[in-house]
This record gives sequence, structure tokens and C-alpha cells, in this order.
Amino acid sequence: MNYVQHALELAAENVKEGGEPFGAIIVKQDAVIAEGVNQLHHRYDVSAHAEMEVLRKAQETLQTNDLSDCIMYTSAIPCPMCYAAMYFAGIQKVYYAQSLQDSEEAGLTTAKAIYMDLAKPVEQRGIDMIHTPYEKTAEDPMMLYKERHNKG
Repeated sequence: MNYVQHALELAAENVKEGGEPFGAIIVKQDAVIAEGVNQLHHRYDVSAHAEMEVLRKAQETLQTNDLSDCIMYTSAIPCPMCYAAMYFAGIQKVYYAQSLQDSEEAGLTTAKAIYMDLAKPVEQRGIDMIHTPYEKTAEDPMMLYKERHNKG
């Protein structure tokens, strides 16, 4: 099976059903673990991108957060959110069909804008990120985590 072609077919069908042109598949050892499409037209959830949907399905199916032995196939280059989620899941390889420029030409410009924003220093980004130091009387969740997981 040509997984990238299948992701494109899923994306095209999703557009016909009123959705956006994104489909994704996760494969492990030549077996499809999960496939899906962008679900933004079905529910109010900005994270309902095709890649996020299949990451959730694959992790549930395999009962693990670690997908380092899986490959992602997508209809288009993943947005920064999906890229980050794949990074956290351990995905090592992604095959995609359509480029960021293809998405932009279709009128889908947010991913490019976010990639550009993330390249800037924190203080210059489009969303105000304000570091607010906590009072030392508060419990330190990072230190608690470090102690609990012996990450000395």
C-alpha cells in the first residue's frame, strides 16, 4: 500500500465531506495502526488535526505514549502543533505529500505563520508570553517531579 497516497485520499474525502484537506496514517512494521482526518468540522477542538487524531488512536491502540517504532504518513506537512506532538510521541520519520507552500496556496496560512513566529525570540512572538516567577513559599512542581522520578 502507498501510505502517502492513502493519506491524500483520506484528505480529499474529508474535503468532500466539508472538512479540511488533511489525512494521516501511523504505521508500525508495515501494519496500519491508525488513520484519520482533520475533525475541525465535526467538533470544537482546535487540536483535532489529522495527525493529532491518529497519534491519540495509535497510543490508545498500542497502550503506550512511545511511538518511536512507528512512521507517520500525511497528506501535507504537519503544522507546528502536530510536529511537537509527534516529537513528544517519539515519531522519528514522517512522509508527507503536500508542502507548506501548497497549503498556503490553498489559503491555509496559519501553520506558516506559527513556524515563523516560533523562530522569533519569546519576547517578540505574536502571543504575549509573560514569565511570572512564583513565590518560594509555593511547592515547586518541577522539583517534585525530579525527586519522584530520580532525575538527579
